[in-house]
Amino acid sequence: MSVEWAPPGVDPERPSVARVHDALLGGMENFAADRSVARKLRTAVPEVVDLVWCNRAFIGRVVDFLVREAGIRQIIDLGAGLPTVENTHEVAQFADPTSRVVYVDLDPMVEPHARAILNGNPCADAVTADARDVAGVLGHPAVRRLIDLSQPTAVLAVGLLHLFSDQENPHALVRAYVDALPPGSYLAVSNFLASESPKAKALEVMLQATMGTGHFRDRPAIERFFDGLRLVEPGVVHFPEWHPDERVPGPLAPWEELLLGGVARKP
Repeated sequence: MSVEWAPPGVDPERPSVARVHDALLGGMENFAADRSVARKLRTAVPEVVDLVWCNRAFIGRVVDFLVREAGIRQIIDLGAGLPTVENTHEVAQFADPTSRVVYVDLDPMVEPHARAILNGNPCADAVTADARDVAGVLGHPAVRRLIDLSQPTAVLAVGLLHLFSDQENPHALVRAYVDALPPGSYLAVSNFLASESPKAKALEVMLQATMGTGHFRDRPAIERFFDGLRLVEPGVVHFPEWHPDERVPGPLAPWEELLLGGVARKP
């Protein structure tokens, strides 16, 4: 069996969240281990690909709101993953070309591929860093070059916090980022929703079995990420319900109820 080439710092035998997402979306920046996990996730919840695209659409609507309506011109995208379509900088800079975006991800494959897509974009960059290292992220030269933390800034933590167990205290992590931001800044957060839904239970079990992570939380725990902030209407809701491009048609599908997200402003 041939061994897949991997860049320095990447273990092709160990699946990563960014590359599994890439495999689910039909991308090429993944390895056999990642594709194996993607197949298992599709078996457990066949709509998981729809779920990933729903996540991308939510991010797009959030970023468009932040730039067009909230007046934000600086965005830090934590756990950004591998570039796909309608990336954060593309949405932000379509709304305002002066928008500045920094992508942050732990997977070493993200930075070079993001920079290839950025193609010398002076207002966007990507860094390899652990989102749990708040000082390391905010003090990174690329972040310091593009993001002026004395001015309102948005931090996106979408598709990230369910990777952290309660023992890792993701609420304190979010609070550390918020505390570093000036008034008028924004936070966008999402998390898988714990419920009795068979699809929720199947996905949680499969994520734990294949990735060793995937921490579903109840609504109060997800809402606590926004403590001290002013939620943007309609509050913490399922993705299709947050500023939909069109009216949400009827009841949500079971897979659409697997995630909750919201956006809030720091007063």
